[in-house]
Amino acid sequence: MEVKTSLLDNMIGVGDMVLLEPLSEDSFLENLRKRFDHNEIYTYIGSVVISVNPYRSLPIYSPEKVEEYRNRNFYELSPHIYALADEAYRSLRDQDKDQCILITGESGAGKTEASKLVMSYVAAVCGKGQEVNKVKEQLLQSNPVLEAFGNAKTVRNDNSSRFGKYMDIEFDFKGDPLGGVISNYLLEKSRVVKQPRGERNFHIFYQLLSGASDDTLKKLKLNRDFSKYNYLSLDSAVVTGLDDAASFRTVKNAMQIVGFMEDEVQSVLELVAAVLKLGNIEFKPESRCNGADESRVKDKNDLKEMCELLGIEQTVLERAFSYRTVEAKLEKVSTTLNVAQAYYARDALAKNLYIRLFSWLVTRINESIKAQTKSRHKVMGVLDIYGFEIFEDNSFEQFIINYCNEKLQQIFIELTLREEQEEYVREGIEWTNIEYFNNAIICDLIENNQNGIMAMLDEECLRPGTVTDETFLDKLNTVCAEHQHFESRLSKNSKFLNDHSLPHSCFRIQHYAGKVLYCVEGFVDKNNDLLYRDLSQAMFKANHSLIKQLFPEGNPAKVNLKRPPTAGFQFKASVGTLMKNLQTKNPNYIRCIKPNDKKAAHIFTESLVCHQVRYLGLMENVRVRRAGYAFRQLYGPCLERYKMLCKRTWPHWRGPEREGVEVLMADLQVPTEEFSYGRSKIFIRNPRTLFFLEERRRQCLQDLATLIQKIYRGWKCRTHFLLLKKSQIVVAAWYRRYAQQKKYQKIKSATTVVQSYTRGWQARKLLRELKHQKRCEEAASTIAAYWHGAQARRELRRLKEEARRKHAVAVIWACWQGLKVRREYRKFFRANAGKKIYNFTIQRIMQKYFLALRRTLPSMSPIDKSWPARPYRFLDAAHAELRAIFHLWRCKKYRSQFTEEKKAVYEEKLEASELFKDKKSLYPSSVSQPFKGDYLEISKNPKYHKLSSCVEEKVLLADVVNKINRANGKGASRILLLTKKNVLLADQKTGQVKASVALPDLASVSVSTQNDGFFALKLREGSASAVKGDFLLSSEHLIETITKLHHIGSTASDDGVRLNVDITDEFLVQFKQDKVCVKFIQGAPKNGNGASCKRKNNRLLEVSVPATA
Repeated sequence: MEVKTSLLDNMIGVGDMVLLEPLSEDSFLENLRKRFDHNEIYTYIGSVVISVNPYRSLPIYSPEKVEEYRNRNFYELSPHIYALADEAYRSLRDQDKDQCILITGESGAGKTEASKLVMSYVAAVCGKGQEVNKVKEQLLQSNPVLEAFGNAKTVRNDNSSRFGKYMDIEFDFKGDPLGGVISNYLLEKSRVVKQPRGERNFHIFYQLLSGASDDTLKKLKLNRDFSKYNYLSLDSAVVTGLDDAASFRTVKNAMQIVGFMEDEVQSVLELVAAVLKLGNIEFKPESRCNGADESRVKDKNDLKEMCELLGIEQTVLERAFSYRTVEAKLEKVSTTLNVAQAYYARDALAKNLYIRLFSWLVTRINESIKAQTKSRHKVMGVLDIYGFEIFEDNSFEQFIINYCNEKLQQIFIELTLREEQEEYVREGIEWTNIEYFNNAIICDLIENNQNGIMAMLDEECLRPGTVTDETFLDKLNTVCAEHQHFESRLSKNSKFLNDHSLPHSCFRIQHYAGKVLYCVEGFVDKNNDLLYRDLSQAMFKANHSLIKQLFPEGNPAKVNLKRPPTAGFQFKASVGTLMKNLQTKNPNYIRCIKPNDKKAAHIFTESLVCHQVRYLGLMENVRVRRAGYAFRQLYGPCLERYKMLCKRTWPHWRGPEREGVEVLMADLQVPTEEFSYGRSKIFIRNPRTLFFLEERRRQCLQDLATLIQKIYRGWKCRTHFLLLKKSQIVVAAWYRRYAQQKKYQKIKSATTVVQSYTRGWQARKLLRELKHQKRCEEAASTIAAYWHGAQARRELRRLKEEARRKHAVAVIWACWQGLKVRREYRKFFRANAGKKIYNFTIQRIMQKYFLALRRTLPSMSPIDKSWPARPYRFLDAAHAELRAIFHLWRCKKYRSQFTEEKKAVYEEKLEASELFKDKKSLYPSSVSQPFKGDYLEISKNPKYHKLSSCVEEKVLLADVVNKINRANGKGASRILLLTKKNVLLADQKTGQVKASVALPDLASVSVSTQNDGFFALKLREGSASAVKGDFLLSSEHLIETITKLHHIGSTASDDGVRLNVDITDEFLVQFKQDKVCVKFIQGAPKNGNGASCKRKNNRLLEVSVPATA
C-alpha cells in the first residue's frame, strides 16, 4: 500500500476540514461523502478526529499501520485514529501531560470500537515485559466483560453500549501501563425488564443460555429456550453476525484473565439466572375480608428456584412481594400491595439487582487493574459515553443523556478555545476574541440549584402529598415559562399556545444540537427509583455472600430512615465529578458519525449525517478553529516542504529555519496580512494561501520531475554506452584467449598423435621379436612332448598285450572246468528243471502284479469307481475279488469318520433318494444342499422368543412356508415347526400359533412331479385336527420338509405304518366340507421364475410351473 508522507499529499477531498474552501454545510457533507466513498473514514478538524462508521472491516488497523503511525507528527500522515492516539500517548510520555480522549456520537456510530482501537494502539506502542504485558492484557480484557453486561442489541446498533464508561489508564515515567480505574455512568437498567420492539436485553442473558454447558444450566436451574423467560425479547433473540455461545466463552476467559475467582464467576452467573427467574414470577389478585385487594404469587415454582439459587427463605420473599412496611421515627405501618404494585416491586428488584451487580463488577475489575505503586502516575482517560439522543418518544433517560452531552459540548468549546489561546500566547501571536454560541444558558436551565429543571424534579419528588408527572409539568410551566430555550403548550408564553406539534403532556428544550421534545410521563417514578425496604431486607437475609454485599441497606441493625438520593441528583453529581476530572487533562476528541440507519456498508444518508453534524457542533468547531489562523506548521517541516519554490532555499538552506521560511515567503510575495510568524511555527490565516503554496509546489515538482527525468535519461545513456564499451573490450579479450587456446589445443593434439604413432611402431617391433623367441621355445617343448608320448604309448601296448595273454589262459581254463561239471550233472538237471522253472515264473509274475497294484491303487473316496487293468487273463477272478475287498475296506474307513449327526443327515438324504429319485424334478437340485433343519434359529432369535417358549419339545424343522388360500390361490406367510409329535403353523409377524397337527393325525402327503415347492398335508378323517380340513402349503425346502415328515411320521405312528407320500400332478385336497382338485401344469414364468397358483373354479386350483431348461 502507498505510504502518504503528508496530510496534503494524494488526499481524497480535504483531509482537514479547517482547510475546506468554501466552508458551508453542503461542502462539509460533500467532503465527508467523497472520503467515505473512497474508504477514507477519518477526517480532521484541526486536532479533532471525525470517524464515520464503515459497517465493515477495513485493512487499516494492521501491525504495519501501528508502526507507520508510531512516533510520527499528527499532520505528517493521512488522518487516522492512530495518529490521535499516538499524539496523546507521546504528550503523556514525553511532556508529562495528563491526557483524556473524549469519544462522542450517537448509538451505532462506532464509539465502542473507537475506544478499543485507542486502547489497542496504546498497548501496542508502550513497553514490553511480563508485568507490563499482564497489565495490558487485563486492561484490554475488561472490555468483553463490561460489554457482555452493559451492551445490548438496539434498532441502531447490534452492540450498543447502554452505559457511559470512563477509564483512567495510569502510566509510569517510562510510559508503561501500571493499571487503571473505570467509572460507569447511568446503566440503562429499564432494559432489564422491558425492551422496545426489535431490540434485545443485555448480551449476558443470551450468552449464558446459548454458551453454558448443560451441567451449568442444570445447576442454575435454567432452560436453553429463550421463550421460557418473560424478560427476554423473542423477536430479536438471534442476531446475525453475533455468536452468543462463542462470546460466552470469551467472557469467561476474560474474567479469568482480569482476576475473577471461580466462586465469584459462579456467584455472578447465579445472580443473572436469578434475574431471569424473577421475570417469570406472576401475581394474581386476592380480596381480603376488609375489602382491600392483595396480591399472591400464581406459580411458586420459579420463586422457589430463585430462592434456592440465592439462599433466601421462600416465605420471606413472598411476603415482601405482598406487603410494604413504612417506618417513621416511632412507628411502623404495614400495607398490602395490589397486583400492579407487586409487579412494580418485582421489576424494581430486578433492575436494582442487575445495576448493583454491574456496579460490583466495575468495582471488582478496578481492584484487579488498579496500580500497585503509590507514586505519582501519568494518566490517560478514555471517555466512551452515549451521544446526543433525539427519538420519537424521549423520556427521563434521554433528558439526562442530553444534559451530559450539553456539559461535554460546553467543556469542548471551552477547552478548544483555551487550547487555541494558549498556542497563540505560546507562539507570541496577538489573540483576537472569537464569537461563538455558549451553551451555558442551557446547562443552567437544567442544573441550576434554585430553579433548574432537575432541582424542580427533585423538589417535586420530595414534596408531601399527591405527586404526579402533571404537577411536575405545571411547576416547570410556572418557573421556566420565560426562558428562551424552554417551550410548553401550558406555559404563560402565548406564542406556543397554537403550536399543535407540541402536546400538552410534553415540554421542549432547544439544545445546542436542536430542539428535543420530552414526554413527562414516568419522570417522577424514574427519578425516585424506589426499592421497597422489605425487598432490601429480604435480599440481605440471603445466604448468598454476593447478595449481602449488594444490599447493605437491608441490614436491620443499620436502618436508615433518610430518603435515598434521586437518580437525577446522583447523575448530576457524577457528571460534575467527570467535568472536573476532564478539565485537569489535555483533551483529545473523536467525533463518531453513523452514515445510515440500515447498519450497511457503502450507504451514506446525507440527511442523517447532516443531523449528526449539527448536534455534534462540527461546523461551529471548524468556525472556531478558522476564526484565528486556519493552518499552522513548524518552520522545519514548512521549509522542507516548500523550499523548492525559492532559488535561495533550494536545494539546501544553511541558515536558521525561520529565516529560511521568511526568505521563502518574501520571494513568493505572499501578502503579510495572510500569515504571521510565531516562535516555532508559521500561522497562515486563509486556506487560499495554503492552496496557493500547494499549487506552486505541484508545478515546481512537475518541473523538477522533468529535470530529474532529463538528467536520469542522460546518465542512463552514458552508463549504457560505457557498459557497451567495457563489454566490447571484455568480449575481445575473451575471444583472443579462446582463439589462442584452440590453436594450442590443435598443436598439442598433433604432437600427441605423432608421439602415439612412434610409440606404437616401437611397441609392435618389440612384440614381433618376443613372439619369435617364444615360438622357438614352444616348438622345442612340443617336440620333446611328442617324443615322450610315443615312448609311453609303445610301453603301454606292450603291457596290454602281456595282460591279454594271461587272461586268455585263465578263461580257457575256467571254460574247461565248467564243461567237465556240466557233463557230470546233466542227467540230474533234466529230470526237475521244467516244474521249478514254471513255479519260479508264476511266483515272479504274481510278485510283479502285486507290486504294480500297490503303486496304482485308486483314491480312498467311496465314489471313485476307477481300478487298474489286469495284466494277464488268468488273474481275472483274483483281480475282481481284490477290487471288491478294497472297496469294502475303504467304505468302512470312510464310515468310521462319521459323527452321529452326520449319520442321521445321510440317512435322511438316503431316505429322500428313496422317496423322490427319478420321481420329482426338484430332487436333483436338492442333493447338493445340506439339510439344516432350523432355518430360523428359533431358539436364538429374540424375535421368536415368545413362539419358542410355546413349544416344549425339540424343534426338528423351522422354516417359513406359504399357506395357500383356496379362495384366490394366494399365499400367506406362516412359520412351519416340526417336532417329534406335532406339526405347528404360526403367524410370521406375531408368532401366534395358528394350527397344531399331531403327527398320528397325518394320513398322507401329496406333491407334484414337477419343479415346484407345493405340498398338501392330508389329515385322517375323524381326527381332531381334521375339522378345518387339509393344508396346501408351499416351501423352498420341500424335499427336506417331506423327508423329515416321512421319517418322523413313521416313528410316531402307533401301528408302525409309514407315512404315505403321493407323487402325482393332480390330487384332491379337503378344505373343510369341500374337496378341491389341485392340478399342476407347465407354463410360462410369471412374477419371476417361481410357480404360481390360480383359482379356476370352486373345485379346481391350477398351479403353473415354469418348464425346466
